Amino acid sequence: MLLSFVIPVLDEAESLKQLYQEIVQNTGIHSHEIIFIDDGSTDGSYLVMQELAATDPQVKVIKFRRNFGKAAALQMGFDLAQGEVVFTMDADLQDNPVEIPAFLAKLEEGYDLVSGWKKKRRDPWHKRIPSRLFNSVTAHTFRLKLKDYNCGFKAYRKELVKELSLYGEMHRYIPALAHALGFKVGEIAVQHRARLFGKSKYGIERYLRGFFDLLTVKMVTQYAKSPLYLFGRIGLVSTVLGSIITLYLAILKIFYGVPLSNRPLLFLGMLLILGGLQFVSLGLISELIINRIKPADKLPISIETTLNIQPQDTDG
Repeated sequence: MLLSFVIPVLDEAESLKQLYQEIVQNTGIHSHEIIFIDDGSTDGSYLVMQELAATDPQVKVIKFRRNFGKAAALQMGFDLAQGEVVFTMDADLQDNPVEIPAFLAKLEEGYDLVSGWKKKRRDPWHKRIPSRLFNSVTAHTFRLKLKDYNCGFKAYRKELVKELSLYGEMHRYIPALAHALGFKVGEIAVQHRARLFGKSKYGIERYLRGFFDLLTVKMVTQYAKSPLYLFGRIGLVSTVLGSIITLYLAILKIFYGVPLSNRPLLFLGMLLILGGLQFVSLGLISELIINRIKPADKLPISIETTLNIQPQDTDG
C-alpha cells in the first residue's frame, strides 16, 4: 500500500531531516511518498527539502511564492497525493511518526478519517486553555465528539481528501467537513513531543480567524443547499417579535389613548419587522443564486516551483 505524507513547512529547517528519517523508519512494509509544501519559509527550509528530494525520488517539494497558510498548503498536498492513505503531520517534530501503525490499524476498523488526540500536550498553558475551549465549542457546534480537532496528525483515505476544498483556517474543521460529507471519523490518542527547534507560528489571532471559519463551515455543511432555512428562521422570529410589539402599542393607542411619539419601543418594533423581512428576502435570493449558478472552480494557488528530482539517466 502506498502511503502519502503531506507536510506543510514554515521555517523548520532544523527538524526536517530527522522528521524524514523517522517517517521512513515507521512506514513498515508500505511504500511511501513524502510531499513537503514550503509555505513561504525564509530560514533555508527549502534548501533542506531539496537535499532530501535529491537523495530520495519519493520526496516531492512544492514551494509557494509567499505564505498562503496551512489550509492552502494542505489542499495542494491533497491534490498531488497518490497514496491509498494520506497522512498529515506538522514539521516541528511534535508529532511522532511511531504512531503511523496505530493510525493504519484504526483505519482498518472502517474509518475514513482518523484524527490524533494529544492526550498529554507538551505546550504552555496559554496555548492549551484556548485549544480546549476551541475543541469544546467545535464539538458542540458540529455534534461530532472529538477531543482534539486541532491536532495536525491525521490519516485519511484517499477518496476523502479528494472531496475536500480548504481555504482560510478551514483545516481546523476537516473532521467536521468529513462528517458532513458522510465519512466515518475516529480518533486515537497520540504522543505529543516538546518542541526542540524553532518557535510556534501561531498566536491568539488564529482563534479569531477560526471563529469566522467556524461560521463558514457551519453554513457550508448545514445550510449550503437551503440557506432559506437559516435566514428564514431568523427573519420569522424577528418579524413575529416586531409584530407583537407593534400590536401591543396599537392596543395602547386605540383603547387607552397612550401617545406613541415618545415610545422607543415603537421604533424597535418597526426595526424588527423590517429586519425580519430583509432576512427572508436574503434567504430567497440565496436560494435563487444556488439554483441558477454553479459553484466556481477552486482558485489556483500561486506556485514558484514544483520539484520532483529523479536519478540521472546515465545512458543519456
